Amino acid sequence: MKLLRVEEAVGSVLCHDLTRIVKGEMKGVQFRKGHVIREEDIPMLLSMGKEQIYIWEKIEGTLHEDEAAEVLAAICRGTGIDRKGPREGKIEFIAQTDGLFQYDADILARINEIEDVIIAVRHNHSAVKTGDKLAAMKVIPLVIEEKKLFLAKSTAGEAPLMNILPYRLKNAAVITTGSEVAKGLVTDTFGPVLKEKLAAYGIRVIKQIVVADGTGLVAGAIAAAHSEKPDLILCSGGMSVDPDDNTPGAIRQSGARIVTYGTPVIPGAMFLLAYFDDGTPVMGIPGCVMFAGATVFDMILPRIAAGQRLERRDFTRMGIGGLCLSCPECHYPVCPFGKGI
Repeated sequence: MKLLRVEEAVGSVLCHDLTRIVKGEMKGVQFRKGHVIREEDIPMLLSMGKEQIYIWEKIEGTLHEDEAAEVLAAICRGTGIDRKGPREGKIEFIAQTDGLFQYDADILARINEIEDVIIAVRHNHSAVKTGDKLAAMKVIPLVIEEKKLFLAKSTAGEAPLMNILPYRLKNAAVITTGSEVAKGLVTDTFGPVLKEKLAAYGIRVIKQIVVADGTGLVAGAIAAAHSEKPDLILCSGGMSVDPDDNTPGAIRQSGARIVTYGTPVIPGAMFLLAYFDDGTPVMGIPGCVMFAGATVFDMILPRIAAGQRLERRDFTRMGIGGLCLSCPECHYPVCPFGKGI
C-alpha cells in the first residue's frame, strides 16, 4: 500500500473503499476497492477530504483488509450460515435457516484478544430465523500482518467456530398434574401455553395426560408417556416445595436422571431437567411459565429443541443475566434477560 497525492494517483488502483458522508442525504461507498482512479474523480475525492489516498502495493507477509476478512470468515462459518461481503473490509453472516445459533465463546474471546482482529456476534444460543444477522468480522487496519491471521486460525482449530443447529425434536407429551384439574374443578390453562411455546420450534403435543396429585400417580403417567417414545416430556404443576407438590419426586421415581432441580434464574427457579437412559428429556415446568412473559423455560427450550444435551454447568452459568427486570411490556428475547454469557 502506497500513499499518493490525489493528483498523482490517476491510473492507480484504489486499495480500499472510500465512504462519502453528506449529512441528511447519504452515507455510502463512493469509490470501491479496485477502482481505477480517473482524472474526473479528483474533484469528488477532494470534496470528500481525500487530498491523499492509498493505492495498492503488495508487501510480502501482509494481507489487505478484504483478504483478512476472508480468512476470518473461513475460520467462523459453519452449517446453516450465509454471508455478505466483503464490503469496506467487513464480512457479515446471515442465517440460512431457522435454528439455534451457537459458538464457542471462550475461543471467540481468545481470537478477539489478537491485536487488530475483531469478530462481533449476537448472543450465544440464540434462537434465530432465516435472514437474521448473526455476526460480522474485520480487521482494524487496511493492511495487517499475515501472522496475526495465522494465529487466529490456530486458535480456532479445525472445526468452524459458528453453526446453526436445526430444530430436531418433533413431538412432546405433556403431563398435567393437580387433583383440582383432574377432578374438573378448574380448567387447565397450562397446557395451551406449553403448546404455543412448543409450536414456535416445530414441536407438536401428541399426548396430554391429566393426573391427580400423588408421587406414584405422576410417576406412572410419566412412564406411560415415555413408553410411547415422544421426543420430549413436560410435567406442568407440582414443582414447588409444598408437601403436596410431588412432581420432582415422581420424575426421579420414573427412572429419569435429574440434571438440575432449581436454577439461578428468576422467574423459573423451580425448573427441573432430567433425562431417561435413552436420551429423552423430561422437564418439570414451574407455574411462572403460565403467566410470565419470559422464564428459564424460554431460555432452555430452543437448546433442547435443537437436540443439545445440557448438564448442570449449563444452568449454573445462567445466573449471570438470569434476573428478569419485569418490564411493563415484555420484549424478550430483545432484552438483557438470559444474556449474561
